Amino acid sequence: MPAAAAVLLACTLHAQPMPTQTRLDRLSSSFQQLSRRVGASVVKVMAVGYRQLDYEEAGEAGVAARQQSSGSGVVIGAGGYIVTNAHVVVGAQRVQVTLPAPAPPRPGDNPLRSAVSPAGRVVRGEIAGLDLETDIALLKVDVADLPALELADSDLVEQGEIVLAFGNPMGLDNSVTMGIVSSTARQLKADDPMIYIQTDAPINPGNSGGPLVNTEGKVVGINTLILSQSGGSEGLGFAVPGNIVANVVEQIKKSGRVIRGDIGVTVQTVTPAMGRGWKLPQQWGVVVTDVEYEGPAGKAGLQVGDVISALNGKAMENARQFNVNIYRPAIGEKVRLKILRGRTELETDVPVVERPNQSGEFAELASREENLISELGIFAVDLTQRLRDEIISVRRDQGVLVAARSADSLILDDNFRAGDVIYAVNRVSTPTVARLREVLSKFKSGDSVAVQVERDGRLRFIAFEMP
Repeated sequence: MPAAAAVLLACTLHAQPMPTQTRLDRLSSSFQQLSRRVGASVVKVMAVGYRQLDYEEAGEAGVAARQQSSGSGVVIGAGGYIVTNAHVVVGAQRVQVTLPAPAPPRPGDNPLRSAVSPAGRVVRGEIAGLDLETDIALLKVDVADLPALELADSDLVEQGEIVLAFGNPMGLDNSVTMGIVSSTARQLKADDPMIYIQTDAPINPGNSGGPLVNTEGKVVGINTLILSQSGGSEGLGFAVPGNIVANVVEQIKKSGRVIRGDIGVTVQTVTPAMGRGWKLPQQWGVVVTDVEYEGPAGKAGLQVGDVISALNGKAMENARQFNVNIYRPAIGEKVRLKILRGRTELETDVPVVERPNQSGEFAELASREENLISELGIFAVDLTQRLRDEIISVRRDQGVLVAARSADSLILDDNFRAGDVIYAVNRVSTPTVARLREVLSKFKSGDSVAVQVERDGRLRFIAFEMP
């Protein structure tokens, strides 16, 4: 080949874009388009209200403090419905949602326009319902035609799949990070019915409630928590799977809460050591560790130590699988259990009842401002029949239950505690919250007060001067 031709060929080859460069350009362009489309459905959530402090924060259980929290959310479906985390809005007296501003201009579209987007529109949000167990809340805003994202079938998510996390980390609006799915079904506690999608996409405080999306722009999960020693992202982020989110959203839309089935047993996974020690035919399954003998399972004859090998003909391999399958049947429906008791195989039908949700109820009672009795520095509620059934050693049929103590309480000598039941103030009976408020309204600052309470089954007086 002549030298001039060789030089021309080399220059021609050099001028042509490399195939790898073309693929990278296309990949970058697809991420840009995906970010614009998904970002239009991601909102910022601000909530003001009360929350229960952790034991480490307060030094005791059942203390509530006023707080302002922020997180992210994503528009799901028509009608102004937005999904976020329950921990962002639980106890909120006021929720405001910042809708996304128009996307910033693309380079070259309008060189005279600022690259910084204007602030988004702020609207009031209403809590349609929340579920503390899955940490999912459903909000509703009175805005029509919001662009919504579709929930993906999270059972089809695979390890190594590329995902993007959207939200407002550290208050930085409209942020996106990229990573892969590290695990499709991560349990953080043994036998916990809750599982998460684990990702290494950077997630930080403020991302809570934002979507984790796949390359199609479908929501595979709702970003919920991180494991970190520094408080920031260390590549261990966790999202509630889309299928769990879909179930919670459907139930909240239908009834305002999540209803789960129960048969009155506690179970755990059979370990290989158990299987060998008990000489089971298989070293897996579900063992009954406790039975409520007045519950459906107790009445059906289940006993501690029974091994449940199948439910409705489906093999039960672990406790999570069993609990999830008990949650799903309609209340009143019967499930058929196959049981191994020693060397004897049994089958029995057990009706499903609604599982009580006391923890969720008390968390809400201890965060509603209308339950705050500022004179005593407590959150209180009438002692109903349901609460009496759940509290041991309550001596009287009527009284006022202390759901939590306010962190702002001015009573310092002998504080009230969550679980106390108030029966009287200065020997005047207070059978209801309304009556308690009426009695307290007659005192002024400096008056001496002695409140009769029951604590741990014993009566006592809490005496102090009105602040």
